[in-house]
Amino acid sequence: MSKTSGIVENYLQIKLTIPDNVALIAVSKNHSVDSIERIYNTGHREFGENKVQELVDKYNQLPKDIKWHLIGHLQTNKVKYIAEFVEMIESADSRKILVEIDKQAAKYQRKIKVLLQIKIAEEETKYGLEIHEAKELYQEYLNGEFPNVEVKGLMGMATFTDDEQQLKKEFSLLKHLFDQLSHQNKLETLSMGMSDDYPIAISCGANSVRVGSAIFGKRS
Repeated sequence: MSKTSGIVENYLQIKLTIPDNVALIAVSKNHSVDSIERIYNTGHREFGENKVQELVDKYNQLPKDIKWHLIGHLQTNKVKYIAEFVEMIESADSRKILVEIDKQAAKYQRKIKVLLQIKIAEEETKYGLEIHEAKELYQEYLNGEFPNVEVKGLMGMATFTDDEQQLKKEFSLLKHLFDQLSHQNKLETLSMGMSDDYPIAISCGANSVRVGSAIFGKRS
């Protein structure tokens, strides 16, 4: 079996494990345009990238009906490169970045969908808002700040661990915050879970998962 046919088989197998109400973002970072095209040709349209430059390069080479999600840490000086076309920024992790996304979206007379990235992992290396910061930012948004941004939900990355109880604790924390904020104004997307832990994330309430290596293989 060729690598590319293996990619399609991986994708189709994963789709069978994901309920219809859960979105699958195929994380294509560090993988070729050809690999993305193979998945695209199955009918899949939502892909995730970590780095702005790689996202821009792939956007320029691939069909324009792809819905691109930026899932990696985003620097304010890079927002302008993706503001015209990005479907969703899943990694809005500060007030400063929301201000910049709002500013750049206004230039294209569009609203950019974002997820607030919440720090749920115990690892210091993970980015994200503290829970109290997220609550304050969401309230500002509801009060009319960031008019060119649509806060669609929350995203979180769990600790890199095999401890299922730890993962469930972190995912459940994020689901609790999602429910709390939804009481103020209903959120749509709870993005949590990656290749190694997405089934646990779904069991804890995720309705969007970001799967890369389980589809495309280990990154080059």
